[in-house]
Amino acid sequence: MPITLIILAVTCIVSFIAFSNSRLMNDLILWPPAISRQREYHRLVTYGLVHADFGHLLFNMITLFFFGRVMEGFYAGQLGTFGFALFYLGGLVVSILPTYLKNRSNPNYRSLGASGAVSAVLFSYILLAPWQRIIVFVIPMPAIVYAVLYTGYSIYMDRRGQDNINHSAHLWGAAYGVLFTVLVNPRVLPHFLDALLQPRF
Repeated sequence: MPITLIILAVTCIVSFIAFSNSRLMNDLILWPPAISRQREYHRLVTYGLVHADFGHLLFNMITLFFFGRVMEGFYAGQLGTFGFALFYLGGLVVSILPTYLKNRSNPNYRSLGASGAVSAVLFSYILLAPWQRIIVFVIPMPAIVYAVLYTGYSIYMDRRGQDNINHSAHLWGAAYGVLFTVLVNPRVLPHFLDALLQPRF
């Protein structure tokens, strides 16, 4: 079974159980004091298995389904069978670390959801096919246009800080996805730059 589908299935199952099981939710969610005081480092990964609600889960998993399958093939070719799993797990950890370090002494802070790792998947895909048409809330647009809008929106909302969404994790996940992909295969960068000069819609 493709690793993308395994990640998707496990995330959906755990999230659905946690919707009605507050103990499981509390055991998996990112809660900084549990890491800094109790050494529960697994939370740097397991927070990505639980989501706030069905809509939050659905958006992340649809994005993972469509773009994860492409990037799984890429990483399998570069790093072997479990290359995509390594990339995805790294996305979970790297995207949340800045938030954890900023809030490690804040007992009132909690974070959950796979958005950081999913952003990594999406932006690594954009490196490979920047002009590929994607559908965003039923609106078709080139992937690179979505990347610019997504980044700008995340920066704006992160600075505003008036909602409960971890926009910082989105940005760090996107940066990780780009950097990791280029490090794994440096030829991706000139391919991306060359593709930008040949727009197609």
